[in-house]
Amino acid sequence: QVQLVESGGGLVQAGGSLRLSCAGSGRTFSSYAMGWFRQAPGKEREFVAAINWSGGSAFYVDSMKGRFTISRDNAKNTVYLQMNSLIPEDTAAYYCAARRLNIATKISAYDYWGRGTQVTVSS
Repeated sequence: QVQLVESGGGLVQAGGSLRLSCAGSGRTFSSYAMGWFRQAPGKEREFVAAINWSGGSAFYVDSMKGRFTISRDNAKNTVYLQMNSLIPEDTAAYYCAARRLNIATKISAYDYWGRGTQVTVSS
């Protein structure tokens, strides 16, 4: 089992940057593919990015390519989401999630979830 805790959210002006962290527990963290999702008020949760167990492969939703970067440090049991050129539409609660095996984009494919961290982008 994996427990996940997100951090790094906050209030930032449009055009600014934030780096989110997701700390995982357990000795098997490095065997999990990790994903970031987000949920804006009144909207469904949506996929943002995912990374495989080694960090050698990543996948992004098209609208975030070039602005967001997912990475991981298995020695620290942590996955990151670097967010640049933020826009007000990026305002949401951001969640990390873990699953065995390969990268996935569907919410239902993930087994473990954190509680989220809020990102607010002001115009």
